[in-house]
Amino acid sequence: MRYRINLSYDGSSFCGWQIQSSAPSVQENVQKALGVLLKEEITLTGAGRTDTMVNAIGYAAHFDTAEVIRDVRSIGYKINAILPKGIIVHSIEECGEEFHARFSATAREYMYFLHRKKDPFMENYSYRCSYPLDVEQMNKAAERILGTRDFSCFEKTGGANKTSICTVTKAKWETYTPDHVRMMGYPAEEGDYLVFTVRADRFLRNMVRAIVGTLIEIGRGKHPYEWIDEVLMSKDRGVAGESVPGHALFLKEVEY
Repeated sequence: MRYRINLSYDGSSFCGWQIQSSAPSVQENVQKALGVLLKEEITLTGAGRTDTMVNAIGYAAHFDTAEVIRDVRSIGYKINAILPKGIIVHSIEECGEEFHARFSATAREYMYFLHRKKDPFMENYSYRCSYPLDVEQMNKAAERILGTRDFSCFEKTGGANKTSICTVTKAKWETYTPDHVRMMGYPAEEGDYLVFTVRADRFLRNMVRAIVGTLIEIGRGKHPYEWIDEVLMSKDRGVAGESVPGHALFLKEVEY
């Protein structure tokens, strides 16, 4: 039988989703917990790999088991008692054999959080960028990455993807107000907090963080917004901006 598992995780304690020999991963922890409860070796297939420190809200994975799980709600409760505090399973549900957590996905959406001034309540999940930023120029550049194209300029070197073609349907910077500002009156000004949302059918390794770093260079005035065209045409990772840190990146949703 095949089951889909829906979960969220704080990436700060993990080397990412995928199992690695050198550090703990989300996949390893969930597989072990399922194995204990189901009394068989379980192999999880995730919606995609996330890098070290990257977080996920709406992550999905699937696994096969020889036995029918009679009470998936009970298993869900028990697995959360076993898992470390940085991982939570929201649900486990039976799915058809044709469902594949990675290849059945039609879209994925990421959000990257940025704050402009020192804020002790944001440092762990948002990237502090104290430089003046022209958000209008950043959004003009972001509009130019929409569509279907080769995004190898934003792909980490050494990737094993068969193709670097992706279709980006959303890419936009917006200001927002965090809860501690909105609810408790933490002193802040309009524009102190920014979030970048990007949606595509698939993402290359390190792609979102490289896009954000490139757009920040444009926002700082180091390049005009049209420079993004040159970056895309180059198909060269060395031409694009530096990747931003992973702790401020969240996989928001995987659509099927």
